[in-house]
Amino acid sequence: MIICRRCKESYKPSLNNSSACRFHPSFFVCRRHDDQKRYYELGPDDPPYAAKFYDCCGAEEPEAPGCTTNFHVSYDDA
Repeated sequence: MIICRRCKESYKPSLNNSSACRFHPSFFVCRRHDDQKRYYELGPDDPPYAAKFYDCCGAEEPEAPGCTTNFHVSYDDA
């Protein structure tokens, strides 16, 4: 078995196909709603209108299922 560097799941190369891996192609970000431009990590003094979400699809939960599918990619792949 091989570990996918995108989704961190183990897979068999013989079963790898274009919909085998589900992942987010972008980062889980923090963005202020007032200007929609600044990205930063939320701190204890940040205002309540700051939000965290995946930049690719808008999902607000860090554990949300990926919004994109593709082949698994191993750590050995360049």
